[in-house]
Amino acid sequence: MITADVLIKSLEYHGVEYIFGYPGASILPILDALIDSKIKFILTRHEQAATHAADGYARATGKVGVVLVTSGPGVANTVCGIMTAKMDSVPLVILCGQTAIANLGTDAFQETDALGLTIAVCKHSYQLKQPDDIGWILDEALHIATTGRPGPVLLDLPNDLLTATSHAKIKNSLKLPGYNLKYTHTKKQLEVLAKLINHATKPLLLIGQGAKIANAATEVKQLAHKINAPVINTLLGKGVFSEYDDLSLGLVGMFGTEYANKAVAQCDVLIAIGCRFSNRITMQMENFAQQAQVIQIDIDPTEIDKNIQTAAHVIGDAKEVLTELLPMIQSVSHPAWLNEIGSYVSKCALHFDKRGALKVPLIITELNHLTQGRITMVSDVGQHQMWAAQFYRALKGSSWLTSGGAGTMGYALPAAIGAQLGRPDEKVAAIIGDGGFQMTMAELATAATYKLPIKIFVMENCYLGLVRQAQEFREKNRLFAVLLKNNPVFHKLAKTYRIKSFYLDRHSDLRKIIKKALAYNKGPCLIHAKVACENDVASTLFKHRILSKIKLPRRRK
Repeated sequence: MITADVLIKSLEYHGVEYIFGYPGASILPILDALIDSKIKFILTRHEQAATHAADGYARATGKVGVVLVTSGPGVANTVCGIMTAKMDSVPLVILCGQTAIANLGTDAFQETDALGLTIAVCKHSYQLKQPDDIGWILDEALHIATTGRPGPVLLDLPNDLLTATSHAKIKNSLKLPGYNLKYTHTKKQLEVLAKLINHATKPLLLIGQGAKIANAATEVKQLAHKINAPVINTLLGKGVFSEYDDLSLGLVGMFGTEYANKAVAQCDVLIAIGCRFSNRITMQMENFAQQAQVIQIDIDPTEIDKNIQTAAHVIGDAKEVLTELLPMIQSVSHPAWLNEIGSYVSKCALHFDKRGALKVPLIITELNHLTQGRITMVSDVGQHQMWAAQFYRALKGSSWLTSGGAGTMGYALPAAIGAQLGRPDEKVAAIIGDGGFQMTMAELATAATYKLPIKIFVMENCYLGLVRQAQEFREKNRLFAVLLKNNPVFHKLAKTYRIKSFYLDRHSDLRKIIKKALAYNKGPCLIHAKVACENDVASTLFKHRILSKIKLPRRRK
């Protein structure tokens, strides 16, 4: 077989269902091999969108997402999507074409140093040097992408090698001496964690993306209920612990609920599971959880004590660590602490003004009411993302997809395409602002081509809302470059792609239109919602500054 055929046969062997991408001359042999393959190639309208679609598929299924692009501008266009996956620990394998070996370094047509271009945003990279190497390289790439802390791995594939005869094996033994996944911890380390938890009077669980990746939802729930501890989550940890549970306080941090942030300020033991303590969570790190002894459970040793000093930690898979830890934990109730939290919730409940123009929180609340969290929600980036994180109540972690660390506008539509392909029997909704939508709106063609029944909610406020809100707060409302003039008429644009669409601007039509959209299954449908132009997201940093107001002693070591 030629190398391209071995590559596709190997991907089939590893159970790859879809490849997302865009064609080009340097990958013609791979495209030819796909003609006779059971793997389905999803033709997107842009390479960045292909990467986001593979990302959405990976998050929705827990499997690796595979991307295929050509050399030069093809691989360059994937960088933003690769960065998004790297920062959110999403397993991707990116296959990119390259000029022939003899042309490397000559500035040949569409030649670029793909490895150098993507080194900062990849977990690992390979360049194929010999046709017989394709088997073990692909096996290693898939293993590295999906194990430990997942992430994107890139394969740079010179065009002439793809047509060369290859004697590579389909299945290869892994030889990765520098890639050690043996996370060892002692019983004594677990006993230290258990002692801190058992002696806590105000315990609090902080759940991040790592708990979701580890499929630790059951163990997180068992721990929370065993010690009757309230639970808060990061943006990416949303839904790991059901937000319909009475112990859930929702999102913490800059755009978190006020009561979640108050809980952080008042707890005495903070149990962080799969959370890297980003600045969006901690804000002013010197003021974060000042009264608490912090426990950190994370699979990535570089995250331990990086941003927040811990009193105790364990390095390992969250599910495995919690499984070992749970028998050491005493069942206990904390009525005084839960009453204190209850008072915060009653005093600081989320709210929004229902008068006047339609508000995004109202649309999200109504969608939540009609679905009870039983859909896969894909959010873009901006104000609507923060409102969705605040007001949408997720039943499970895998039902909430968004760009967290990178904050990539344009993520939601292609990611929803990937999620819908990964979950063909579930309803998938994408919540997108008018700014982010226009970055990848060409993917309406992709959704229409494959007849994917995605519900696309485009929230038009004619502003880059979160930037406008920041200028309002920080620059005394000196607005600049945030007004979106000459937007297309989104519901009419959808019709040009032969997509069902609705226009929503009245409270009286809200429930009726959402019901119609949810019931429509012949393909994608777009809901163009005209919403209030200048409406701010409740933000701890911008308005309340809770953590800086509360004067507490320094955190105990």
